[in-house]
Amino acid sequence: MTTHAYQEIYLSSAMSSMGEAFDYAMNDCGIAGSSFIKMLAGSPICSKIENGEPAYLAGKSGIEIARECVKSTTGKELDVEPQIHYDRSTEYWCGWAAAYYQWFSSRKYSEIFKAITFEDLLCMYPTLHEADVSKFVDIVDKKIRETFPDTNLKRLRTVYGCSQRELARLSGVSLRSIQMYEQRQKDINKASVTTVRNLAKTLGCSIEDLIEK
Repeated sequence: MTTHAYQEIYLSSAMSSMGEAFDYAMNDCGIAGSSFIKMLAGSPICSKIENGEPAYLAGKSGIEIARECVKSTTGKELDVEPQIHYDRSTEYWCGWAAAYYQWFSSRKYSEIFKAITFEDLLCMYPTLHEADVSKFVDIVDKKIRETFPDTNLKRLRTVYGCSQRELARLSGVSLRSIQMYEQRQKDINKASVTTVRNLAKTLGCSIEDLIEK
């Protein structure tokens, strides 16, 4: 039931563009990494990428993305000419890996960069830049869980204002199952479609809202 942010055919282009955006902003323009990821997370460009708009996934270069990002958040124009880089920089990898995780998890960049700092990314580079990207995913997933400890089910149930027992009665899903999903002892992503649909219907949300990313 894993749902990715957009079609996989755009993934390679999106990763390359984000890597290029990081490299250009930090190495050519001298913007601090911690500052750039804040600009990125606060930029409307993020929502366009997160929503899978092809014009931003494959139609724009990393330089264009970096310039739009800075312009939309600070009002400043980046007019620095990009330098030719024959090797991929550490900063490139940071953007490249972050783009993969955003696609894989379908999380917002603002959530990702709340869980990991740019310094975290730099520290991961020496051991992970030649490893399978799935190892990067595992590490960021752990940091996400530490930053956002409540499951989507618990969060939405609390917002709805009902107890676990009441949710069990209304949805037809056993109380023990609800408890185990909320405590991460069972993976709600592996629950039957009927179970998740009944929970979602009861809580007035979509199935996707309950899935753990």
